[in-house]
Amino acid sequence: MAQAMRPNTAGGLFATDGKPHPLQDTLLAVTLVLGLTAFISAQFHHLHLLSSWTGLIGILTGAYGQWVSVTTRERFGLILGLGLAAVGFFLGMAHGGLFGGVVD
Repeated sequence: MAQAMRPNTAGGLFATDGKPHPLQDTLLAVTLVLGLTAFISAQFHHLHLLSSWTGLIGILTGAYGQWVSVTTRERFGLILGLGLAAVGFFLGMAHGGLFGGVVD
């Protein structure tokens, strides 16, 4: 009868401890959106400004999200978003950088 005493942790998508985490969930969503945007826009050379800036902001939000994250599910999603943002950022930097030749 020991299984009756265990808490049900399969209920929430992000909060595996059964508590709401609105800040962490928002940071996770923002990091994933910015990472996807940076990664997809980095595939086009003329969108280097978009990919480098969204990648940089995605890296910063993902790093802060890792710092305040509580559950493993949040950390997993943040790592995915951070990886996409970093690849998009580095490709954007290789294609022209943050300022695109405006500032030398």
